[in-house]
Amino acid sequence: MNINWYPGHMAKTKRLLLENLKLVDVIIELLDARVPYSSQNPDFDGIFNNKKRVKVFNKYDLSDAVVSDQWKKYYEDQGIPCIFINSRTGSGFKKLLAEIEIQLKEKFERDKKRGLLRRPIRAMVVGIPNVGKSTFINKLTGRAATRTGDRPGVTKNKQWIKVNKKIHFLDTPGILWPKFDNNKIGMHLALSGAIKDEIMDIVDMSCRLLELLACNYRTNLEDRYNITCEEKPGHVLLEEIALKRGFLITAGEADIFKAAQIVLDEFRGGVIGRISLESPKQ
Repeated sequence: MNINWYPGHMAKTKRLLLENLKLVDVIIELLDARVPYSSQNPDFDGIFNNKKRVKVFNKYDLSDAVVSDQWKKYYEDQGIPCIFINSRTGSGFKKLLAEIEIQLKEKFERDKKRGLLRRPIRAMVVGIPNVGKSTFINKLTGRAATRTGDRPGVTKNKQWIKVNKKIHFLDTPGILWPKFDNNKIGMHLALSGAIKDEIMDIVDMSCRLLELLACNYRTNLEDRYNITCEEKPGHVLLEEIALKRGFLITAGEADIFKAAQIVLDEFRGGVIGRISLESPKQ
């Protein structure tokens, strides 16, 4: 499976990040808690090499809590600060703001010794498409400061947003990288919604997801769709789901396309349960 989705605005966004880097004090890198590894843009290490950076795992409410705890330990063991948040409820926001203060403590102390008054922190919010940057900012500010949508590519340009007197955010468009290292990363990004469904084979995506769920979240899958999963390939599971739901086309044939859409939507919405597609042990 080869995925090639790097629209022109993403190349423009990379230039935008570099051009505005000197204006910000800290980078807030949003990742998807369901796919912490795949949702890391490898280009960011080079772009933000000398900047303070806090990894923020969004959509924690949709991820497997046990697996997320493993990821938290994985990063903390490396001395990398990471915060798990739910942008819809604001859970984890206080920890994030406290961590930003910790990261910039030395800067504040230097400025104070030089007799400089403390100005608002300028933080750049970055991440892949559909990771929830706009929802995160809107919840933090308490108003609709940015456009949101459950699809990649909603934010097209940068915008400065005043969170409060102490911190301002620079919101940036979601950005991927031109070539994925392996097919698993590409598939995880597609399943999480970071890549537009329109360029994907959603039946194939759904079959792969069902096989993964049958292996790691069998009870969730069987309970949700009233099927049995033992030793069945994804296409068989998808057909069974279509028949169970009454998704039919001519002559009683299963409408697997409609079933595929439902499975993907319900996974992304957390209806099947709290699910992580990757762990630090893999």
